[in-house]
Amino acid sequence: MKFPAWRQTIRFRLTLTYSAVLIALSALLLGGVYLALEQIFDPKPLNQIEVKKYYKDAQGELHLKPGQVIQAAELSSVQSAVNYQTLQSLRDYSAAGMAGLFLVSLGTGWWLSGRALRPVRRITATAQEISATDLSRRIALDGPRDELRNLADTVDDMLDRLESAFVAQRQLVDDASHELRNPLAVIQANVDAVLAHDDTPPEDRAQATAIVSRAIERMTRLVEDLLASARRSSPAFVDADVNLGAIAGEAAEEYELLAADRELHVVLRLDPGPTTVGDASALRRAVDNLLSNAVRLARGGSELVLAVGSRDGWAWIAVRDEGPGIAADDADRVFDRFFRAGQRQAPATVPSSGERRTGLGLAIVRQIAESHGGTVALHSELGVGSTFVLWLPERSLTSTTRRSPAPPEQDPLGPRPS
Repeated sequence: MKFPAWRQTIRFRLTLTYSAVLIALSALLLGGVYLALEQIFDPKPLNQIEVKKYYKDAQGELHLKPGQVIQAAELSSVQSAVNYQTLQSLRDYSAAGMAGLFLVSLGTGWWLSGRALRPVRRITATAQEISATDLSRRIALDGPRDELRNLADTVDDMLDRLESAFVAQRQLVDDASHELRNPLAVIQANVDAVLAHDDTPPEDRAQATAIVSRAIERMTRLVEDLLASARRSSPAFVDADVNLGAIAGEAAEEYELLAADRELHVVLRLDPGPTTVGDASALRRAVDNLLSNAVRLARGGSELVLAVGSRDGWAWIAVRDEGPGIAADDADRVFDRFFRAGQRQAPATVPSSGERRTGLGLAIVRQIAESHGGTVALHSELGVGSTFVLWLPERSLTSTTRRSPAPPEQDPLGPRPS
């Protein structure tokens, strides 16, 4: 048997609960009063007494007339009997009143439950109005700071996070589709114009194959960076004590040959002490991205500095290059996805298509830093070079060391030598 929809609502169940509790308490109270009074007003039976009249005759003698039997008792017994009859009437009237009270309680309970559930209906209406592409609606419930207000605020906070994630995801998809369009177009053009024809000269076929290979390599790097970015958006990474000097040293060894190919002089200043809590592989990727960026943009034969240290309770890893530098207008945008400051540089400083460059490297560095409770800072001078500093909460704090609320703003490597 299927009940009507209104009988399945919380409002209906709350109404029944209110009414049932009220009737139960009322019945308990009236029942207790009735039992107590019943013990007090214990009626006693009346005694039967025959009352006879008499008269005197002319001679002065008394004569009895036929008697009349009546019931008699003490005055207190009569009063007790009257009270008992009143108690019986009270019981009957109370039963009728309970029935009326139940009906009134249903109406009152329905109104009270509706008033109490009004914020819930508002939350439901707002949730129903939110679509998959528009998460801008908010409940914005006012009133006292009660459980429903906390629920509404929690839902609003959740919607804020969902909207931010959705906007970031949509921006990432749009940017990725834009970035993938060029290599796909290159592959399609070379396949249609060169590789699809059997009479294509071997040298043209080899050139087209190399171009397609570079385009595929670029797409592969882009997909890898996108996956790394997506993984850092989730909390599923392993926390452990990470020695920043150790991971910086490993990264320096890996990029030693690449730096040598460009005749770069790598200077290491690795303090073995600074330690942070986080994901070692993620932090290593951040250092790799900073080194890759520095090796790619540094002038041939220049100096590249990789340093590790700590200050004011913050551990840091700094990478300094002598490259083209970054304009002040681009300092904040350089960490955005797919932003390339090199597009504004001279042609000699723009990397070739074969170099590793997807426009996601610095964005991933910032994402990794923020997911570890830190940040990444840029100190750059156009035409001189740049210093990228990865600031992270230091794990190895002593009893006399306190962490400042925010990382220092100064370049930990100090001013560049003149």
